[in-house]
Amino acid sequence: MIKKLMLSAALAVVATAALAQSPITPGSSAPAQAVRAQGSDKASFISSQKPDQWLASKFKGTDVLGVDNQKIGDVSDILFDKSGKVEAFVISVGGFLGVGSKEVALAPKSFDVVPGQNGSADKLKLAATKDELQNAQTFARYEPPRPSTTGSATSMGGGMKPSGSPPAGRQ
Repeated sequence: MIKKLMLSAALAVVATAALAQSPITPGSSAPAQAVRAQGSDKASFISSQKPDQWLASKFKGTDVLGVDNQKIGDVSDILFDKSGKVEAFVISVGGFLGVGSKEVALAPKSFDVVPGQNGSADKLKLAATKDELQNAQTFARYEPPRPSTTGSATSMGGGMKPSGSPPAGRQ
């Protein structure tokens, strides 16, 4: 669990750095520059965000509107490739408070940014309906293969006790 949290945090830092380097507009798929140029011994620091650049944090949690301008979901995650290019916005659709919802992923070019009104947050608009998203293929998150075990703990004479068992010698 801790390993997963640390990996998530590291990926978030890398993704934010990659996003801050190149503009990611919903209609573009231009790859981001790498933080360190290939063959370079020096890190390439970015001092500030430009007006035509967005951070991943801007979109996570953003409402997604359908063709009728009604909310049909929200951005639950953002999918990057190893170079930092945004491949998809992962949208959570359906359900109530996250229960019974599903995730679908769509390329950034599928969305238009709709400016918020009266100081509210910007939204993403999609040329689809809630039913179309609910009927779309569910996004499958990558699960690395689990290491296989080659032996058992009991073969070495010291077996593992079930979690409800008292410690050895106290029965």
